[in-house]
Formats: sequence, structure tokens, C-alpha cells
Amino acid sequence: MFAIETDNLARGGLTLGQNGYAIEIFDLTKKFGGIVAVDKLNLKIEYGEIFGLLGPNGAGKTTTISMLCTIINPTSGTALVNGYDIVKAPHEVRKSIGIVFQDPSIDDRLTGRENLEFHAMLYGVPKEVRERRIAEVLRLVELEDRANSIMRTYSGGMRRRLEIARGLLHYPKVLFLDEPTLGLDPQTREHIWTYIEELSRRENITIVLTTHYMEEAEKLCDRVAIIDYGQIKVLNTPDSLKNSLEGDIIKIRTSNPGLLAAKLSENVLILKSHETNGLLSITTKNGETLIPKIVEIAYNAGANIESVALQKPTLNDVFLYYTGREIRAAEAEHHLAPMVAARLRRIK
Repeated sequence: MFAIETDNLARGGLTLGQNGYAIEIFDLTKKFGGIVAVDKLNLKIEYGEIFGLLGPNGAGKTTTISMLCTIINPTSGTALVNGYDIVKAPHEVRKSIGIVFQDPSIDDRLTGRENLEFHAMLYGVPKEVRERRIAEVLRLVELEDRANSIMRTYSGGMRRRLEIARGLLHYPKVLFLDEPTLGLDPQTREHIWTYIEELSRRENITIVLTTHYMEEAEKLCDRVAIIDYGQIKVLNTPDSLKNSLEGDIIKIRTSNPGLLAAKLSENVLILKSHETNGLLSITTKNGETLIPKIVEIAYNAGANIESVALQKPTLNDVFLYYTGREIRAAEAEHHLAPMVAARLRRIK
């Protein structure tokens, strides 16, 4: 059980580190047999940030979060969370963080309030603080009227909101959200985004979220790190990432994308090109003035054009530019699922 002192609860957090960062990561590495899930990660996250790890399933996002939460140990390297070393002081780390993982972890045989009470007792939240805090977090996620309802009657979005509320009960300085809107419908997803933004302002905490939704990263995050195969490819604000492409994106659906890409490289300025299933994406400057030239080159080369679209860069284009492919819905980090569940039971 995590005993948390009342004065720390009143202050809203534990002792801060000397470095001024909520999280500092040093060469953090995790291997599963011959698979390198996280590869010498180095990162600093400031207090009060909403920081996003953007990448496909299997990129190393959940593995990174799991190490920062001390659920699994790194193979090498370490990190400081709230000034505490995840290897040397895991107990202190756990006391000062909140966690909401992908997979549901609430008891659907209990009411919403009972779930929160159980969690508060596990974390040693004093009784005189507990009831007030439960009322606060229920109000924050707008579930006061359903607090005494059995969890089985909750919708997916309501369950997710209760899990976020549970993660806030003990006044964490850092809240980890692993794919917070995975599997939710678009309307519910936008509601969850609103709650996350609101709690960041009201609770004055650092939020680290993983996602493979481009819109989610762009909507919520102060800074985004694009991660793939366990490495950070690029890191900046969403706007700076999009501006880093320094050009327009022209997407051309054609019968012969390889031939067209080669011909365009000979005749016009292309910063980068990529082909996926007959769709040729090129990054270039002054895209609107080049489209007539592109059509002419395609015609002369015998590459039939079905459609041409001009757009400003999106985060998906940024991911494509720096990784060479679009976000894939490939192998998830299934090797973590049983390990995470077992470790959470032991931690509690």
C-alpha cells in the first residue's frame, strides 16, 4: 500500500527534483529477448506540459510508459520522475504518479464511487481527505450523478472518464495516459479531450499521453515526439513539426507512381517523395504552381493520373517524412499485457 502524507496531498505533490523537469530520461533501453522495444531514449519533459508520444502500435510507447511507471524495469539506462530515479526509488515514483492504461482495469461489479474508494485506500489517502477528493474528481469528469451506479451500466466513455478520475485521486504530479481514447467513438473521443485539457489546467499537473491518433496529438499536446521502432525520430510542437517540412504536400493517384516519381525528380524540385498503394506523395515548395507541370510530365511519361490533391502538411505527413511510411496498425505490444497486469497487482 502507498502511504501518502496529508501535507503532501494538500500541497498537490511530492518533493520536486533539483533539475526543474517533471521527467528526465537517460539512454532508457528495454529489450525483450532479441527485440529492442525502446532504444536509448533521451528526453526531458517540463512541469505542466501535455506531452505526446505519437507512433503506431509496437513503436515502444507503452513500453516507455511502463518503465516510467516502474511496472517493468529497463534493460539499461534510467529516468527521473518528479526527481525520483525509477530504478533506485520506484516506491517514491509510484506515490507521485497517476496511471490510466489502454486496457480497462476497473471492477465492473462495484459502483463508480466504490471503485474510487478502493483505489484511494490502496494509495493510503487519509479518510478525512478521501471523501472530499472523490467528490472533486467525480465533478471534474462530470460523473456525480452516476457515482452510485454499477460500472456495468457505464458506457465506454464513462468508464474511461472514471479511470482518469481514479488516476487523479492522490494528487499526482504526473499523469500517464496510454491511448486514452482507444476504441471510443469520435464524439466521445472529443469529450475525453475536453476533460484532459480541463484537468491539466485545474490540477496543474504534467500529462504524458501515448497515441496513434494524429488529431489527438495535434489537439492536446504542447509538444509531440514521433516514436518508431523504439526511437524518437523528431520532437517539437505540432505546428513546428508541420512547418519543418518547409513545403506543400501533393498527393497524386497514378497508374505508375514509380515512373512518375523518377520523371518529377528530373524536372521539378522535390524535397521528398513516397509511394503507398498507387498514391504518390511528394513534398515540394510552391505546390500550387507546380501542379500543371506535374500533369504535363505525367502525360508525356505515360503515367495516367486519376487524381491530384494539394494540402498543407499534417502530422501524418510529418510521420511519413521522418519514418518513410504511414502509421501502421501492425503488431501491438502484446508481450506487455500479462506483465503489466501482474505487476499492477503486486504494486497494489
